[in-house]
Amino acid sequence: MKSHFFAYISRMRFIQRWALMRNTAPENVQEHSHQVAVLAHALAVIRNEKFGGRLDPGAVAVAALYHDASEILTGDMPTPIKYDNPAIRNAYKDVEAVAEGKLLHMLPQSDPEVRQVVKAADKLSAYIKCVEELKAGNNEFRQAAGQTRKALEGYELPEVTYFLETFMDSFSLTLDELQ
Repeated sequence: MKSHFFAYISRMRFIQRWALMRNTAPENVQEHSHQVAVLAHALAVIRNEKFGGRLDPGAVAVAALYHDASEILTGDMPTPIKYDNPAIRNAYKDVEAVAEGKLLHMLPQSDPEVRQVVKAADKLSAYIKCVEELKAGNNEFRQAAGQTRKALEGYELPEVTYFLETFMDSFSLTLDELQ
């Protein structure tokens, strides 16, 4: 039986994120998914080593790689539109469910703890994007940065707090300052 899965996945690079905002550095879903996988892996390792967790960091990273796969079929809906109106939010969730159903048999399944870490990594990736845009002088991301930071703090996950306190400041530094 032939499968179109990898052909679909390769199209992730054509889906642009942050479409309603001026970007100094455009970002596509494939790039975002890679960053979320790296961050999710790190959060799982932090949870395990610092806070007694028992997650499989590899499984978390794989789940993160595919977390936005449905956007291949739906595109990326900007957050202010997706969550501003309950009717739009519910309709979009229905559209996502249909898209996910088309890809479901090919996607890795994950448990609730894995999904929690992937969701946190996804939000962390958005926050990093905001910080990097602000560093480049793009004030378009100021409000999104504040809202995203507040959401991250609202998760009350010790590994997220640890990441924010230990690693986040580095993202606002220049390459020379990192050395």
